[in-house]
Amino acid sequence: MPLVSVEELADLVPDGALVALPPDNSLVPNALVRALIRAGRRALRLLGVPVSGYATDLLIGAGCVAALESSGVTLGEAGVAPRFLAALKRGTLAMTDATCPAIHTMLQAAEKGVPFMPLRGILGSDLLAHRPDWKVINNPFAPGADPIVLLPALAPDVAIFHAMMADDDGNVHVGRRHELATVAHAARRSLVTVERMSPRNLLEDEHLAAGTIAAVYVEAIAIAERGAWPLALLDEYAVDSAHLAEYARLARSDAGFGAYLDRHVFEAARRSFA
Repeated sequence: MPLVSVEELADLVPDGALVALPPDNSLVPNALVRALIRAGRRALRLLGVPVSGYATDLLIGAGCVAALESSGVTLGEAGVAPRFLAALKRGTLAMTDATCPAIHTMLQAAEKGVPFMPLRGILGSDLLAHRPDWKVINNPFAPGADPIVLLPALAPDVAIFHAMMADDDGNVHVGRRHELATVAHAARRSLVTVERMSPRNLLEDEHLAAGTIAAVYVEAIAIAERGAWPLALLDEYAVDSAHLAEYARLARSDAGFGAYLDRHVFEAARRSFA
């Protein structure tokens, strides 16, 4: 599989796409997220799988996002997601509430090629009153009343994530984050950044194969060293807590967020391209 640049990878994400993003404790492609902002993407519909954080807040603040479906948005120890809250207050973001099991279940339905999957745990939740696409039926196999919720399959237009490595055939190693395989299987296309390339076929390695997504589910790959920064990447590097705290402080205001974008998204790119 030929490699592309991170900027070329961003060009493969069209305006208005439904984009699946992993949570902050997973494999977040922040180098690609910054490239999407520089590319001026608009009207993206984000899917937090199953929750959202720094990357989502950054994209919302940059004006790239029209809608979000997620089970929550937070910066973790750094506090609330300020640009997300500002967009909600201004009415510029359409928010669809979900739960973690529901998002995973809808993706699993798409992965398996079925129109829906059942889930019981959200019965009694007030979410059902706000999700007309979730249908409560009676279990057809039960002898009596036995309600269960049917959730429609959800196939993102694009799944984006970062990973430790890929091989020349396009197989991508995500380690213990096996849920990303479900996302890649469910999505119509997957775009991946990696720390490095491996000279060996990852699926032929007994120790790596179980944590590897096959190339058939990956459309394009770009190398982005420390591509998850300022978030952590499994055992590769730790979260930059000081940077996230700085972001949370600056992003509380429009001016502060603008200064953050100039310094860490646009100016940083100009320095790297120089």
